[in-house]
Amino acid sequence: MTLIDVIVSDITQETPTVKSITLVKADGSPLGPYLPGAHIDVEGPTAITRQYSLCSTPDAPDSFAFAVKKEANSRGGSAALHELAIGDTLRISTPRNLLTIAPDAQHHVLVAAGIGITPMLSMARYMDVHDISFELHYFARTEAEAAFLPLLNDRCPDRLHQHLGVSRDHQQQVLKDAFAELPPHTHIYTCGPAGFMDTVVSIAREHISLDAIHLENFHASEQPDASENTAFEVELDGTTYQIPADKSIVEILQDNGCDVDTSCQEGICGTCIMQVLEGSPEHRDNVLTRAEKESGEMLATCVSRTKGPRLVLDYY
Repeated sequence: MTLIDVIVSDITQETPTVKSITLVKADGSPLGPYLPGAHIDVEGPTAITRQYSLCSTPDAPDSFAFAVKKEANSRGGSAALHELAIGDTLRISTPRNLLTIAPDAQHHVLVAAGIGITPMLSMARYMDVHDISFELHYFARTEAEAAFLPLLNDRCPDRLHQHLGVSRDHQQQVLKDAFAELPPHTHIYTCGPAGFMDTVVSIAREHISLDAIHLENFHASEQPDASENTAFEVELDGTTYQIPADKSIVEILQDNGCDVDTSCQEGICGTCIMQVLEGSPEHRDNVLTRAEKESGEMLATCVSRTKGPRLVLDYY
C-alpha cells in the first residue's frame, strides 16, 4: 500500500487522555476531501501502523485530523503518537470507508461511546452542513472525558444528546428510549467498545433491519490457535495456492507475488478484502458487516479461512 508523507501542523489536547492531530501534506498540496466516516492507516514514530478515523470536516481539502486515545496498556502506538510535536512527520494511507452514510436513509442515528466519537464526528459535521436529518447520542463517563463535546455543543446542539455518567446497566434503557419511535427509513451507526456496540445492535434490531445498522470496529477478534486450523487451497487468476494451517491466505498470496494489499493483519481495517467466487468462507474478522458475511461474497484474507477444502477468489 502506498503511503503519503505528511507533517503534523497542529495538536490539541481534547481530554486528559485524547489528543487530536492535524496533518498537512509535506509538499504543501491539498490532501483532498474524503467521505464521512473514513479512516486512515497511520505509521507512527515507532513504525507501528494503526487505523484511526478521520474527525475533521470531510469537505475541507487542505488537512486531515484524527484523534488518538493514550491507552494504559499501549503496545507503543498510541503512546508514541502522544509524544508527537508540531513539525514531526508521519506516513498515512489514503482514506477509505468501512462506514458510510447510507444514501437511501431518510434519517440517521449516530451512537458513540468514548473515543468512538471520532468517525461519528465527521459524519455529524457533514450532515449538519448538508442539512441531512440526523441525531447524535454520545455516551461518556464525564464531561471532561467527552472529546469534542464543546465543538458539538457549538455546531449542532439541537441534534446532540449527551449521556454522561450513564452506568452500563442503564445504557440499555437509554438506548431503548432513543430507538422507540424512529422515523421510517432510519439507519443507525455506532462506534465504541465492543460490548457497547453489541448492546446497540441488539436493541436496534428490535426496531430496524440488520442491513440498516452500521458499525465501526477497530478491535480485533480473538483468533483460534493455529493448531485448530486445517490446510486448504485457494485459486486466484487460474493459479492454485496451498494455504497451510499456520499461514494466512494473504501471506501465501503475497509470498507468490500476488498484488494484495494488507495493513492491520488483524481483520479490522478492510485493506485485504477479496471477492469469493466459490467456496464457503469462515469469517474471523471484525470488519465485514453481518449481512456481508452472510452473503459469502467477501473475505478478509489476513485472518479468515474456509469451511471447506477450497476457495476461488478474485480481487475486490
